[in-house]
Order: sequence, then C-alpha cells, then structure tokens
Amino acid sequence: MTPRTQPKLAMRPMLRADLPDLAEIFRAAIEDLTADDYSEAQREAWASAADDEEGFGQRLAGELTLVATYGGAAVGFAALADNTKIDMLYVHPAIAGQGAGAMLCDALEKLAGGRGTKELTVEASDTARGFFEKRGFVARTRNTITLAGEWLANTTMAKTLVPQTGSLQ
Repeated sequence: MTPRTQPKLAMRPMLRADLPDLAEIFRAAIEDLTADDYSEAQREAWASAADDEEGFGQRLAGELTLVATYGGAAVGFAALADNTKIDMLYVHPAIAGQGAGAMLCDALEKLAGGRGTKELTVEASDTARGFFEKRGFVARTRNTITLAGEWLANTTMAKTLVPQTGSLQ
C-alpha cells in the first residue's frame, strides 16, 4: 500500500480556461468574506463585475495574473497591473486563511521587485486591509468608489519593496 500524499498549494499563470472558476472565486469571496464590512447591496454590486465574463477575462488577461491551486483546482488568484499595483487578490472562502493569499501576494511582490518596482500599491477593501497591514503595507488614502450604483469604501495602501538581485523579465 502506497502512502497517499496530501494535496498542496501550488501556483501557476492564469489560463483562459480558468475564467469561469476565477469568476466564481471572485463572487464567493466577496459574498462570504466581506459580509461584516459591506452591505448585501454593496456586495452584489461589487460581485457583478464578474457578470461580464468576457470583460472580466480581458481585465485579468491584460495583467500578470497568477492562480493558486489546491489539488490541481483553482482556489485563488491575484493580478498585478503595470508592475506597480495589486489589482485583484481573491481566495475562495473554503480555503481562506490557509496561505493561498499570502503565497500569491509574495509572488507578486517578488515579480514586481524583480522588475524594478520600488513601491507596490493596492486598493484594499475594509475586509482585506488587515491582511495587507500584516504584510507591511501602509494606508495612504481612504477612497469611496461607485460600483453598479452602490458606494463602497476602500483604502489605498503602499509597500516599499526591497531591491531584488537579478531581474525577472
């Protein structure tokens, strides 16, 4: 009898075939993880950004998007815009708090730093703000944005990156 190995978190670039799963992760994370900070109407407006799957896919494809997998299945994703901004970082609620978000954020920080970026920013939701603070991001400005007719608050945060040796292209 051979021992069974436990699935592990892994990471890979986004594939076009991932889009339905990533849209579902996006919706589930917003619906389940942000209820303490945003109203139902706000969460529905926010999650509706994935309703246009083609537009959602184009946004992710236009950025450096990494996918966290567990046992081969997508469980989270993160997108780096212009090597300077974490545009999206979402983890499925079933695996939240188990390291997928940290793994994705670490990778984006290393990639951005390796490409010469000195500062990385993120517009963090109220729910995600503590996650980014623990990672060394500092609040800069408080923002109010409108999505699908609903007002939502977030915070622009920034982190100074340590220069990397070597470069990643």
